[in-house]
Amino acid sequence: QVQLAESGGGLVQAGGSLRLSCAASGRTFSTYAMGWFRQAPGKEREFVSAISYSSRTTVYAESVKGRFTISRDNAKNMVYLQMNSLKPEDTAVYYCAADYSPDINGAAQNPLEYDYWGQGTQVTVSS
Repeated sequence: QVQLAESGGGLVQAGGSLRLSCAASGRTFSTYAMGWFRQAPGKEREFVSAISYSSRTTVYAESVKGRFTISRDNAKNMVYLQMNSLKPEDTAVYYCAADYSPDINGAAQNPLEYDYWGQGTQVTVSS
């Protein structure tokens, strides 16, 4: 069982930065691949980024590539999403998720691949 709790969301102007954190409980955290998703009002949940258990592999949605960076600290049971050059279209509730599978595969962008979810943190980017 893994419990996830996101933090770090807020209101920021376009061009600004935020760092989201996801705190995980459970001694097996280091064996899970982790992902970040987001959901804007009226839209489906959208893949943002994922990282393998070892941090060796990361993947990003095209819309955030070059602006967002995912990382993890297995010793602290933490996953992070550094978001730079934020745009109004980045406004959404951001969720972290854990996948039993330790490595990233082709299904990493599918929300159904993930087994545990946090409650989300709101990110609002003003123009």
